[in-house]
Amino acid sequence: MPLILLVEDERNLALTVSDLLTAEGHDVETAADGDAGVTLGKSKAFDLMIVDVMLPHKNGFEVCRELREHQSNLAILMLTARTQVADRVLGLRSGADDYLAKPFDPEELIARVEALLRRAGKDNRVLGGTVRFGDVEVDFERAYLTKSGQRVSIAGKELQLLQYLVQHRGRVVPRDEILQNVWGYRGDVSSRTVDVHVAWLRQKLERDPQTPDHIHTIRGQGYRFSI
Repeated sequence: MPLILLVEDERNLALTVSDLLTAEGHDVETAADGDAGVTLGKSKAFDLMIVDVMLPHKNGFEVCRELREHQSNLAILMLTARTQVADRVLGLRSGADDYLAKPFDPEELIARVEALLRRAGKDNRVLGGTVRFGDVEVDFERAYLTKSGQRVSIAGKELQLLQYLVQHRGRVVPRDEILQNVWGYRGDVSSRTVDVHVAWLRQKLERDPQTPDHIHTIRGQGYRFSI
């Protein structure tokens, strides 16, 4: 049974979400503020965390960053009432795998959770091996990345995206294919999530992110990875 951490200070919403997830067969534990969320998150091996942005003591971005450093393969869904693109990007930069704006449809929440857990379930089977390109070395099994010999922090979803691109290096990988195989989405999904994660990968991996050597954008089609 998947173990989910819900960090939400709105009591009624926390109860509603907890009941929804429990009805779907998930084991849910809750925290009502950022400090409690971090403490609880570090105490157990959670499969997924759902975290609100606006929290007492520590905001959702801080919670996300701390628990991402503690457990690189933790799936993270961020809840936010904010609609600005910059806030969504900050959430992804903090280590979140996806975000959902309030108010949200319960069915969409369940679909996002299932997609993230589906991908997390696959990760243990597909990640493995070490790849070197340029001055970068990636150990997918240990979730360990270095650039010019220096350790680089990388979020779980960034690692999964990189691993998929490396696996399919040399060919153009469409965004829809990435969404289906890295995020677990099915059907017609439009999302800028892929582009944001690619941008952050370039910041960490490329000699010059503006003129990348490895992750190339093929306009109107997708991305191509080359070693």
